[in-house]
Amino acid sequence: MSNFETSSLWQLTLTRLKLTLREPEAIFWIFVFPILLAVGLGIAFRNRPADVLPVAASTPQLTQALAADNGLHATLLDESSGRHALAIGTILLLAEPSPAGVVYRYDDTNPDARNARILADRAIQIAAGRRDPVSAANDLDHETGSRYIDFVVPGLLGMNLMGSAMWGLGFSIVDARQKKLLKRMVASPMPRWQFLMAYLLSRLVMLAIEVVVLLGFARIVFGVPFRGPLAQLGLICILTSLTFSALGLLVASRARTMEAVSGLMNLVMLPMWILSGVFFSASRFPAFMQPLVNALPLTAAIGAMRGNMLQGVALSQMMPLIGIMLFWCLVPFAVSLRIFRWR
Repeated sequence: MSNFETSSLWQLTLTRLKLTLREPEAIFWIFVFPILLAVGLGIAFRNRPADVLPVAASTPQLTQALAADNGLHATLLDESSGRHALAIGTILLLAEPSPAGVVYRYDDTNPDARNARILADRAIQIAAGRRDPVSAANDLDHETGSRYIDFVVPGLLGMNLMGSAMWGLGFSIVDARQKKLLKRMVASPMPRWQFLMAYLLSRLVMLAIEVVVLLGFARIVFGVPFRGPLAQLGLICILTSLTFSALGLLVASRARTMEAVSGLMNLVMLPMWILSGVFFSASRFPAFMQPLVNALPLTAAIGAMRGNMLQGVALSQMMPLIGIMLFWCLVPFAVSLRIFRWR
């Protein structure tokens, strides 16, 4: 055996490698997580037919011309409705007649909108007899609400509320279990449901700070809009936090070690990080996956936040999303009451 193999440097290096490989959490983040992330993103951004881009026009003639292109989904809207739809991102381009020909209203910082402009102009020129007889002009619209930063901020808020709720509760409960504190609590004259409910309610204190800091920064620095009532947005954030707090309680109900609860947290949150549309639209996943994607609590939470912030959708119109979050709040909490391990 060489001197190097018996040296302290070699032995210490070998020891560190063995200790790392014996940690399930390290194995997950080093080997499993990159593969799962690659699979999820590969499915979302797979090779597929070109997207049909939503556009609108303010006259029936322009709408008919746009609809002739297979790459466009054209809608007839009056000028005010069209500009509102453009502002909230439900269409990428609005075509309006002008004395010289046609004006295309769109956001040139959006790649999809630039593609829509090319397809729209081609369709209108073909409808007019080609040879480009129609004079076209651009009216660039950088309206807040249709930018990528507007889309991603609600996703980041939902992801942050999920992570802080689940990690905060999961680790604190398992730490108390390891230190035998839960055993002492159960011996006291205290209803068990109150102890677990206290963990849920404690999240509301930090919730206000999390939401105000992130949304305040997004508003001041990037001008992210708040088109819906702030009180309704607050209710959505509270329900989101309680939902993931209940999931955190469920995950921590039986775990005895930090390593175990960490692995379970990753197992629960990883599908939502990838599938729930935090950084890109969840509609990119195949149709057969959509029922699963839409049933995830983070998908519902982000959808409700985007509906409130970007489109001003009333809370009464979000009841399916609210129902999904209520299910993921009440059922895990009820199960936690039955299976919670106090020792």
